[in-house]
Amino acid sequence: MWDESTLSMLVQGIGETLYMVLVSTLFAYLIGLPVGILLFTSAKDGIRPHASLYKVLDVIVNLTRSIPFLILMIAIFPFTRLVTGSAIGATATIVPLTLSAAPFIARLVESSLKEIDIGVIEAAQSMGASDFQIIWKVLLPESKPSLIVGCAIAATTILGYSAMAGVVGGGGLGTIAINYGLYRWQGDMMLVATVLLVVIVQVLQGIGMRAAGRSDKRKH
Repeated sequence: MWDESTLSMLVQGIGETLYMVLVSTLFAYLIGLPVGILLFTSAKDGIRPHASLYKVLDVIVNLTRSIPFLILMIAIFPFTRLVTGSAIGATATIVPLTLSAAPFIARLVESSLKEIDIGVIEAAQSMGASDFQIIWKVLLPESKPSLIVGCAIAATTILGYSAMAGVVGGGGLGTIAINYGLYRWQGDMMLVATVLLVVIVQVLQGIGMRAAGRSDKRKH
């Protein structure tokens, strides 16, 4: 039977994991959402084609998405330490999580916007709507269900990254699984940490899918 300190550690691990995932997702969207919108609008068939801008953003997103998370996390240790004062722990892990997830989110946003019927955009243009009005009043509302699904996907992906960060002391359930399952050979702790991660994934996906369903006006 586990003692109170073990249960407290697991609760803390759950809290740290949710903290890393939710904060990282927020910051990653602050970067990835505008980049995704720019990718869509500057494409050759976008509302404001700009070949040079699209090419630059496309290359940056592709390159940053190609860097494995653990390598990125270790490579930016100096930057992370500069920003947070430490290179390890839950707060420090938010920095590489954000930078790793932002380009992935940009692609999710671009993909969601591409699902919009071109006729809706053309109708807004014919009525004299500005680019900002089209983005704010047409693109984002029309793609809302897909954007929410993308957010759920991004959050669960970030959760997976946060678990990997446990290898280098990233905090949360990932660190518990690594420290006890790998270094101390306590398989029961590793199993519990893994199950908790799976449960969190299912909860996040469930919330995302339900929210997407409620925001889809085609189903109402």
